[in-house]
Amino acid sequence: MPSIFTRIILREIPCHEVYRDSQVIAFLDISPLSLGHVLVVPVEEREFLHELSEESAAAIGRALPRITRAVIAATGAKSYNILQNNGAAAHQAVPHVHFHIIPKYGEGSGAGCGLGVDWKAGQLAPADAKMLVAKIREHIKV
Repeated sequence: MPSIFTRIILREIPCHEVYRDSQVIAFLDISPLSLGHVLVVPVEEREFLHELSEESAAAIGRALPRITRAVIAATGAKSYNILQNNGAAAHQAVPHVHFHIIPKYGEGSGAGCGLGVDWKAGQLAPADAKMLVAKIREHIKV
């Protein structure tokens, strides 16, 4: 069954579209965290970012800055978050890759202020870092 985003892409479900090309669509989030909260979605239906074709990923990469500039100009926000979740454990609600552009207003974390983040940073031991670098590099395909 197609995701709700695929149904929006196919115009089966209406949206407040702000951008569309052959590979990307962007529209206002119906449950925004702040004024100007926009979703940027590849037309290619994939659940996880790592599953996207290189062409689709490149199209998202080209569209995100363009749409972000427009959101910031339209809203006057000085700061923003770009959020992208992969999998239910990472809080992905729709199983279709999508990016949130979330304008941030002021320093608050209340309704309409934008994304609130509780970042619980840990530490990385040098030996663990060395091991991770080696493992990641062996799996990078160019």
